[in-house]
Amino acid sequence: MTLSFDLTAEGARDALRAGAVPEKPSLIGLTRAELGEALVASGIVPERQAKMRAQQLWHWMYVRGVSDFSGMFNISKDLRAELDKHFTVARPQIVEEQISADGTRKWLFRFPPRGAGRPVEIETVYIPEEGRGTLCISSQVGCTLTCSFCHTGTQKLVRNLTAEEILAQLLTARDRLGDFPDRDTPDGAIVPAEGRKVSNIVMMGMGEPLYNFEAVKKALLIASDGDGLSLSKRRITLSTSGVVPEIFRTGEEIGVMLAISLHATNDDLRDLLVPINKKYPLKELIAACRAYPGLSNAKRITFEYVMLKDVNDSIDDAKGLIKLLKGIPAKINLIPFNPWPGTNYQCSDWETIEKFADYINNAGYASPIRTPRGRDILAACGQLKSDSERMRKVDRLALEAMMIAGHGEA
Repeated sequence: MTLSFDLTAEGARDALRAGAVPEKPSLIGLTRAELGEALVASGIVPERQAKMRAQQLWHWMYVRGVSDFSGMFNISKDLRAELDKHFTVARPQIVEEQISADGTRKWLFRFPPRGAGRPVEIETVYIPEEGRGTLCISSQVGCTLTCSFCHTGTQKLVRNLTAEEILAQLLTARDRLGDFPDRDTPDGAIVPAEGRKVSNIVMMGMGEPLYNFEAVKKALLIASDGDGLSLSKRRITLSTSGVVPEIFRTGEEIGVMLAISLHATNDDLRDLLVPINKKYPLKELIAACRAYPGLSNAKRITFEYVMLKDVNDSIDDAKGLIKLLKGIPAKINLIPFNPWPGTNYQCSDWETIEKFADYINNAGYASPIRTPRGRDILAACGQLKSDSERMRKVDRLALEAMMIAGHGEA
């Protein structure tokens, strides 16, 4: 007789998993209030102590960078054991770490399935420069936007990252670079000579941050909390391809610097390069930028413009860019196109890029040409991608049944 289970029925999978070892919830990514609530709900901390214990944990996780409860020395041994029984503060698995000839580092992280059917992977990049170190963080596994020049856009969206998973990229990078107190920087690592190894973060990795607004907001508010990771909001930049309804909220509720992935100065071309433009055309996008809270010469919007040979790199394009952005306090980042396997685009000639930059600069806009970094390890702008794919529902349910029966691997 064959025994079968309807795993689509409500509660069926939870019931079948009763004999399996559940994934311990992480305390990383919770607000202080949520930390206290989790401790009380677990029964290991009385309500009167919740606020104090939450503050202790906050300090150990975000100031000291501890990734194991055993290292929290001002907490009793018995309480540490209880914390370890119920929760985790561990880092994600590093599948691969690559180091470019220019010192750029790229990590491939693996996270639990959380609805995707199998573990998922994302990439995070660290770019060391004179006076600062910038971490490029991912917000989604894959992307829905299919920008035609972007390697990440060739990977379908698998799922959103949680606030924990977004913060874990920052915490792990600081671990690997010796950027927490009493940690040593790896021998030979290229890092800023002074100050923090990770001084800036940019939400410019895999995914569209504003399609994962709540998790990104939560993670960035924790990253900028003055009693924890304490990154200045002026050193945090969120890049969007133009999710217009969420742009004002970004300034109002998160308050970080804004970057717009622009790349074209008319709707016809931008529809091809950045298809979200069909939903939120340039007129709406530029209006949202003009209304960005706190916008001023001291808090400019960065407009990113990838230089594509014979596509968007003429002087007429430069004139269109100046006209489009007139009156907006702005900086224009010119990005030499970074090739990836299978692309049909080419990078503009260097002489063309310099002429374009000179025209923009002469019009009164700062227009730096971004130096390509990490190209040899596919870590440059627009090159990030993982092999994760979302399983079909029928395959996902079958795998879960096999795991429950003890024949699969988590």
